[in-house]
Amino acid sequence: MLVILMEDRVLSPARVCQTCLLADKGGQPRWRQGQLTCGHAIRKLAQSQPDQYECQMGFRVANIP
Repeated sequence: MLVILMEDRVLSPARVCQTCLLADKGGQPRWRQGQLTCGHAIRKLAQSQPDQYECQMGFRVANIP
């Protein structure tokens, strides 16, 4: 499940991505084959952290299993 991480909260991508020009037709992040194609991977600080990405708009996206 993809989530948007803010400083003090976790948001659904539907709340953030629906107005993004880079989102897919459904207003969701462009997620293909385990990669965020509208952003880039962020290096993990610890192995226990979920995979995180930074989208082109500057939001942090995490893939929570």
